[in-house]
Amino acid sequence: MPVKKLSDKEIRKDGRSYVFRVSEYGLDGKRHQYKSPAYMTYEEAEEAEKNYLNKYKGVEVNPHMTFGQAYEKVYEYKQDKIKQTTLKTYRDRQVYLTLLWNVELVDLDETLYQKWRNEMNKTNLCDRYKTDIQKLIKTVINYAEKHWDFNLRKFYNKLEPFKTPGALKKEMRYYTPEEFYAFIDVIDDLRFKCFFKTLYYCGLRRSEARGLQWKHIDLFNKKLYVKQQVLNPSTTNADSEWFITSPKTASSIRTLPISDDLIDNLKELKKRMSSMKKFNENWFVFGDNNPITIHQMDHSNRKYADLAGVKRINLHGFRHSCASVLIHGKTPIPVVANYLGHADSTETLETYTHMFEEDLNDVPKYIDNMLDGLTQKFKNPRQNQ
Repeated sequence: MPVKKLSDKEIRKDGRSYVFRVSEYGLDGKRHQYKSPAYMTYEEAEEAEKNYLNKYKGVEVNPHMTFGQAYEKVYEYKQDKIKQTTLKTYRDRQVYLTLLWNVELVDLDETLYQKWRNEMNKTNLCDRYKTDIQKLIKTVINYAEKHWDFNLRKFYNKLEPFKTPGALKKEMRYYTPEEFYAFIDVIDDLRFKCFFKTLYYCGLRRSEARGLQWKHIDLFNKKLYVKQQVLNPSTTNADSEWFITSPKTASSIRTLPISDDLIDNLKELKKRMSSMKKFNENWFVFGDNNPITIHQMDHSNRKYADLAGVKRINLHGFRHSCASVLIHGKTPIPVVANYLGHADSTETLETYTHMFEEDLNDVPKYIDNMLDGLTQKFKNPRQNQ
């Protein structure tokens, strides 16, 4: 129908009073009703209607579009709108969507979804990771509905988070202070000594430690600034290929205090590096003009663990170790969350809830002490006057 003026009761508070309605067949072969938002003038609404009716001009799309074709179009659309790390996720997780790839969007149904779910459950992936992969399916469906008028709500509403009944949380490996002391004591390379102390004391992600440049270290005020990370492209793990990007989330950008022990080591490391030709503040703390490589980090981690006679943990385990130290040191959860760069305290609690189990033993003691104090108070009321 043409542009219509709203009734006096429907006119928006800011005066917008013209809308248009369209009834048309979408690419799924079904008729759809569309009501526009309100516009200030008749001319604005008329122009908006014209643009809406011409929305498919120049768009290469058809009613038989497959899920894979839609996925590729979404990837192309997102290239200049999301971080490279997120695009990497799109590429890496594409392999798990093979079953859906050549299926037309209009043929997506519950039977196919259950078949895909069963395939995912045969993998060794955790529930959280499988649910994250499923989010990509939702992204494609939302895009197809918004941009091409497919009606896929019935299929979309069947998508549920993965949750294995009775599933045990994957064991988190980390170093106790005693184990870390044994580990760090055998390291004779100052650069690696600083690297592993930074991971353990500051709880940095591997990529954040790689991204540290000397301009991010304030030796005088004993501060470390997490402002970027270094990653490798997903198509290859070649250490010669790397790029700088912003941290994982906005909350990952943070300022951390540096212990005196680590400050002394960093001062000595910078002194040695400053004597090298072409050194400047843009050099990487753990590297030179190029950041430390993934191979160097992993190799040294295994080497020193074996030399110290302690268990091997992965590099992310040093971040877990830092969390363990903070939690067992009775650090408030919001502080732990800020220190680790979590978006909120809920993420911290969900990730490290098992580390609080030891603190449960203190609850009866607290209650007994509280009752003892109250008993003494009411037994000797005059002492309290």
